[in-house]
Amino acid sequence: MNAHDDDTALSQVAGAIAEPARTKMLCSLMDGHARTSTELAAIAGVSASTASAHLARLKDDGLLKLHTQGRHRYYRLAGPHVAQAIEGLMVISRNTRKAFVPTTPTRLQFARTCYDHMAGTLAVQLHDHFIASGWLIGEGTYQLTAPGETALIELGIDVATLRTQRRHFACACLDWSVRRPHLAGALGAAFLQNAIGHHWVTQDLDSRALGLTPKGRKALASRFGLEAPACPALTEA
Repeated sequence: MNAHDDDTALSQVAGAIAEPARTKMLCSLMDGHARTSTELAAIAGVSASTASAHLARLKDDGLLKLHTQGRHRYYRLAGPHVAQAIEGLMVISRNTRKAFVPTTPTRLQFARTCYDHMAGTLAVQLHDHFIASGWLIGEGTYQLTAPGETALIELGIDVATLRTQRRHFACACLDWSVRRPHLAGALGAAFLQNAIGHHWVTQDLDSRALGLTPKGRKALASRFGLEAPACPALTEA
């Protein structure tokens, strides 16, 4: 593609995202769940026919994928690259000329999903710990060190399999509620699933919020030396 084609493609995708109803649909899919056109129409506050037109546009522009299961049709983000782009747009959409004061609802600010990995204050703390401990090295795109690989394997993460995936192994994703990076890529996704599997966090079915369990709080302290920030809606387990 030449520069003109790049400009045209960029403006087309930007236009797809810019429409308010389509923006609501995309943001609702940031939790990694698939949803039907009926559900997305309700979320966007539009009619079924209007929702179908919006979804067709988002699919044609490569932002959504359609999955058909029997008579049901489900939409989800086309991949983590789309989620990361939306997260980045959330950052620059805020007025950065003023002192940054988080306005995200408390539960979402504390911990949430960013498509398939963890975001929020808790995720930023973990990211910083991985860097400070020398488990990850690099700028933006990370390499896993030998001590880091040992630590993650001990958690039950199959590092060797992650390296074979056709996506970034480990990279930074700028957190829109904290304005600092959290861990994304195959490793970030695997860490979230590992935390859910250990019952350290629980995932809401109808929102992006993650709840930290008492077991998770203990694990943060014993395994990572972290004291989790206060959150008013911790899940008991």
